[in-house]
Amino acid sequence: MAVTMPALPNAYVSPSHLPMSILRRLPLRTLTVRHRFTRRRFATLAAARQDTAVWTPTPISLIEPAAESLFHISIDVSDSPDLAASYTLPGQYLQLKVPDVDKPSFLAIASPPSLATTSGAFEFLVKTVAGSTAELLCGLKKGDVVELSPVMGNGFNIDKIEPPEDYPTVLIFATGSGISPIRSLIESGFGAEKRSDVRLYYGARNLQRMAYQDRFKDWESSGVKVVPVLSQPDENWSGETGYVQAAFAKAKKIGSPKGTGAVLCGQRQMAEEVTSLLVGDGVSSEKILKNF
Repeated sequence: MAVTMPALPNAYVSPSHLPMSILRRLPLRTLTVRHRFTRRRFATLAAARQDTAVWTPTPISLIEPAAESLFHISIDVSDSPDLAASYTLPGQYLQLKVPDVDKPSFLAIASPPSLATTSGAFEFLVKTVAGSTAELLCGLKKGDVVELSPVMGNGFNIDKIEPPEDYPTVLIFATGSGISPIRSLIESGFGAEKRSDVRLYYGARNLQRMAYQDRFKDWESSGVKVVPVLSQPDENWSGETGYVQAAFAKAKKIGSPKGTGAVLCGQRQMAEEVTSLLVGDGVSSEKILKNF
């Protein structure tokens, strides 16, 4: 969220805009104090901007384990039709506050937009991280009330890889809880059945940490080939191992780079390395979609 700084008093001139000759003569302590003052002003403005956001109280309707360290959480937004209707594209996200905690958590919505309009629900896949708002959220129970911000973000701009006949290959990459908005994309439908090669490379440490395994069959039926990739599998695993970028690099098989699109969500290193591989193979960077 962009924060616009107000005009500072005329008596104050930012050190970053002074000539170097003057900067050398200014005491270090003066520069440090003034930089701290700027940071404090910025932090105060950001906090004030957050406090003016519209927060909607909503109850948790379901909370259950989805995998090791991951929880499936459903929130009832049936009494907030405007909030439900504001979710229009897979890949969008929002902020969530838990009781007595000021710091919100950013969460991508895992359910497709249609679920919000038909069932009045937002579903999330939440990774519990020690000391975080997400950890507190995963410790709540059905009926507890949380607060949601308006839905944010532009989502995955699938229009960039439409129509399906022009982009027969779509490569999807996700790691960990990054599968959350990917689920929304797949279950919203993007013409996968009309494309000749749609692959999902989904990485996790092991099967115990891989969510949505019960949905793989339905995803495959919709035209998405699921390729699970485990970085630390047990001895019984016979599928892909290592990282998703390595699994893709080994397989490649891109028929036409100009007719290829990609969707990425998850670990930053993965996203950077996959992007480099795709661009190196001739795929346009404009056809590589991200939701943040």
